[in-house]
Amino acid sequence: MTKDRMEAFSDGVIAILITIMVLELGVPHGADLEALAPLGPVLLSYVLSFINLGIYWNNHHHLLQAVHRVDGRILWANLHLLFWLSLFPFSTAWMGENSFAPIPVAAYGVVLLAAAIAYTLLVRSLIAREGSESMLAEAVGRDRKGKISALLYAVAIPIALVAPWVSFAIYTLVALAWFVPDLRIERRITD
Repeated sequence: MTKDRMEAFSDGVIAILITIMVLELGVPHGADLEALAPLGPVLLSYVLSFINLGIYWNNHHHLLQAVHRVDGRILWANLHLLFWLSLFPFSTAWMGENSFAPIPVAAYGVVLLAAAIAYTLLVRSLIAREGSESMLAEAVGRDRKGKISALLYAVAIPIALVAPWVSFAIYTLVALAWFVPDLRIERRITD
């Protein structure tokens, strides 16, 4: 099966998720800048989630540029990733609407961790299909960045229960580390 249908479906789902998140923002109750203050946590949550979804969209695109075909196992791995990404609007809204309360911040971390694991499973499924000597396998290598990211999420989840802003800072740090597209794959495609 060609990868085009899976990529188009994934692009559409991610676009819908971003749309849902922006619709959750709400409108300030007032016409001055002070009216924005109560929306600060909601807007901050939205920005981080928008960046995270953008990172997944960008890296998913690069990932699929490095493969030729997909199979049923890959389709299910991709749906698994999309499931966790589909929880971004809920966890984003819950965290923002509750001004970064401990449980919602921890739940946001669980969604981030689960999405990271699902992405890793998708990568591993693609490498299994393409082969251990494939361009993708060589580009991904040992995936230290992915493993460190998952570890940071796992550490941030319990921290959220006592220091939610520290966890939010860790989530932001991981996003910043991934903000630049994954050049490991991009370099191989253009060589």
